[in-house]
Amino acid sequence: MTNPLETLEGMASFALAKGNIPSPERIRETLHQLSKTPMCEGIDEKDIELLARQFEQRLGVTMELASILDDHDFTPWLDQAKADIDPYFWGRYKRLMLEKGFSTGPDGVITKLDEITDKILGRLGDPNGEARWDRRGMVVGNVQSGKTANYTGLICKAADAGYRLIVVIAGIHNNLRNQTQSRIDEGFVGRESIPDGRENASKIIGVGHFDNSKTPWTFTTAFRDFNKRGAEQVGGNLNDLKVPAVFVIKKNTSTLRNLIEWLKEYNARGLSKTVSAPMLLIDDEADNASINIAKGKDEVSRINGQIRELLNLFQRSCYVGYTATPFANIFIDPDEDDKMAGQDLFPKNFIVGLEAPSNYYGATRMFVDESNEFVRSINDNEELLPIKHDKEYLISALPDSLKLAVRCFVVARAIRLVRGHGSEHMSMLVNASRFTNVQGRLRGGIHDLLEGIQTSVRINGAKPLAEAEADHEIALLKDAWLREYAHNPEQWADILVCLNEAVASIYAVEVNSKSSGTLNYSEYKDIGLNVIAVGGFSLSRGLTLEGLMTTYFLRNSVMYDTLMQMGRWFGFRPDYGDLCRVWMPEEAEGWYAHIAESSDMLRDELRAMEAAGATPEEFGLKVRSHPDTLIVTARNKMGTGQNVVVKIGLGNNFIETAILERNEVILETNRTAVRSLVSDLGGQGCPVSSAKPYGQGWLLKEAPVNAVRSFIGAFRNHRGSMLTDPGPVLSYIGERSDGELSKWDILFPGVAAPDDGRIEDTGLTGLKIVCQKRSIGDKSDRATLRVTNKQRVSSRGFEKAGLDEGQIVEVEESYLAALLIPHENRKRPNYPDRIYRNVRSRPLLIVHLLDLRDKDGARESDKPIIAWSISFPETETPEERTEYIVNTTWLRENYRDDLDEDEMGGDDD
Repeated sequence: MTNPLETLEGMASFALAKGNIPSPERIRETLHQLSKTPMCEGIDEKDIELLARQFEQRLGVTMELASILDDHDFTPWLDQAKADIDPYFWGRYKRLMLEKGFSTGPDGVITKLDEITDKILGRLGDPNGEARWDRRGMVVGNVQSGKTANYTGLICKAADAGYRLIVVIAGIHNNLRNQTQSRIDEGFVGRESIPDGRENASKIIGVGHFDNSKTPWTFTTAFRDFNKRGAEQVGGNLNDLKVPAVFVIKKNTSTLRNLIEWLKEYNARGLSKTVSAPMLLIDDEADNASINIAKGKDEVSRINGQIRELLNLFQRSCYVGYTATPFANIFIDPDEDDKMAGQDLFPKNFIVGLEAPSNYYGATRMFVDESNEFVRSINDNEELLPIKHDKEYLISALPDSLKLAVRCFVVARAIRLVRGHGSEHMSMLVNASRFTNVQGRLRGGIHDLLEGIQTSVRINGAKPLAEAEADHEIALLKDAWLREYAHNPEQWADILVCLNEAVASIYAVEVNSKSSGTLNYSEYKDIGLNVIAVGGFSLSRGLTLEGLMTTYFLRNSVMYDTLMQMGRWFGFRPDYGDLCRVWMPEEAEGWYAHIAESSDMLRDELRAMEAAGATPEEFGLKVRSHPDTLIVTARNKMGTGQNVVVKIGLGNNFIETAILERNEVILETNRTAVRSLVSDLGGQGCPVSSAKPYGQGWLLKEAPVNAVRSFIGAFRNHRGSMLTDPGPVLSYIGERSDGELSKWDILFPGVAAPDDGRIEDTGLTGLKIVCQKRSIGDKSDRATLRVTNKQRVSSRGFEKAGLDEGQIVEVEESYLAALLIPHENRKRPNYPDRIYRNVRSRPLLIVHLLDLRDKDGARESDKPIIAWSISFPETETPEERTEYIVNTTWLRENYRDDLDEDEMGGDDD
């Protein structure tokens, strides 16, 4: 019997899909009218309101068109061909998305996806043309932002246009490949794929419910990758097929070799031994983030060579790589600029930058704009679960922060039951060790904690409120609610009623190469899977954790591809985004905020380069020159133990000394550098006494460059602070010291005197300055001070210093105008400093006087500790990029635990 609420939801979906995005009033009016029909009998006002809130979130979603860079030889073909194209596969997929509640209307997700996939398809080769062609492109999206939906739409349209063979490369792990196969089955095939390809032997799913008259042929299944024996059973000659064929494969050498050999044996024809059927290859691991670093460059080259060989087997082929970050290795890996564009898989023909829909929970939203709502700091782990540990580490107890995270997950699930989400998947992720043995012990501790909660709630949860709360565990659950969710509309009494149902079905599972644990969401699609998944990078990469609400992330990676791939908490959270929480160290939170800003900066560059008519190669060079490329390069070269030269562009960029030497002699040397700076400024006619108050600090304008150069040269830089190496920085400044960098603004920031015994400047600058307080990162490193203010020394907004009020207002208004979310709907504008840097005419030196303390409030020193930051304006001088030497040995010593033992090629020591 059909559920009346599901019937109402389906009817309302079609009714509300017409026209522009509906208002809240129209949504409720439509629901009330349809609820009076006989099929929806028995639905009460509470259910209607819950459904209305879901529709508000779904249908209020907007999306902007992508940015596109083309080669200059592009010849459009799609507009002319459209009259002869039957949109069979796209039409089915569009109906499926509509049924799932994706928004329509002029700015809706379905409309924009239709436009974007048309633009990508039009840049592929014409499948009905006679000439041979070979096209290469890349799509730059965001982690968990709908890449699969995008390329599924592209696959549907390519099949409609005449592409006969489609290959999807979906990562190196079986669970990710299987998940991708299931999504392709749902959105393109219309049936569950089965081993022998018999058309009537599998269940109709997804798009097949709308029309199954043309079912694509599948040579892989949701349970099995490609193998030659299975393919021979399905059939050999692709030209004999009257429908498109699709392969979803892992990115490894044996699978690619098998596919190539099978194609050569059964489909290569003529003197050239090639396949005539037009082929589209989607590479969902285009940034190579998943390649086992222990195998090094040879493995990467071998796989890329096999992909090239696969493409060359076809007279007409297209390669489209999808990546979640602009810092893709395709741009960064080559040792020289002139080798970049010559790579086999370089996207020479087009680059598309996807915009995330407005309901996307991404890095900028979670770690920059609204971090106080989502992110909680871990600072109690070192005694029980230190970040650095070996594979034999025994867990005697769970940190309180992890216990709180588990209880919050239980409470959040109960809240979702109150909201009527009982049949939805709900997940928690715990990523706290790179060792599989420790992951197993951690899962055991969480299992024991869950059992205690389940027992308490089962025995005492149904008792009167006062008696129930006398139970210690239930009292701790209420405390978790008070801490995180008391501001939500759901009341504790209603949550308590649902606690037993909420916690009873939750279990902890270990997911890594050595465990038997899996996440089979498809097996629980009717009742929902409720799971706490414990694992490392192999769990985090690529795999979608359905209904992810709570994350406990205890890692200190500084590697961009690793961090962004681990961001499983990014994505879409319909009607439960307010319940999502992430626990992580402050240092990791800072890296995410930094990566978000750097990625946003490159996406801005992509939009600007589109307007300027730039080519994909020019964008690749822009990525290579970004300062953060230095870190990505260091990761890629780390296994070599060799120093590597990287060329960086410092124009329109920001650098600072977030890592300092933990050595009092050196710290005093840096204080002396400040005294010398003050003396030099006075001697060159720009005394600090002429500085003007700026906030709680002081701003000196148009200071001479020579004083700045002397300060940077005298400051003792830590070798781990690679971007602030004085050699390259002084070289860059020296080349411009007679022109655009001849005059500087210098900011000495301070704070209002708090009641915590804050250190004050008593003689370094001659100015009254109360020191900024900053936290110290990992104190176990006796040689290094990691200054952490969410991984920044500077505070947001410092780069306004030196701009006039008119400039500030103009750039802030322009920034808000470019946002998808209207200004009046944002909780608070949180402007990124890059918008101020874009209009700077003079560089800004920020001299920080810091009061450094550990998590217990103990001071590192009774004297100010010095750090500096520089905001460089856009350069007018043709930029010969500055050379940096990357010390990969130091990086490996300090960040070796960035790699899981799975990635190290076995047990780590």
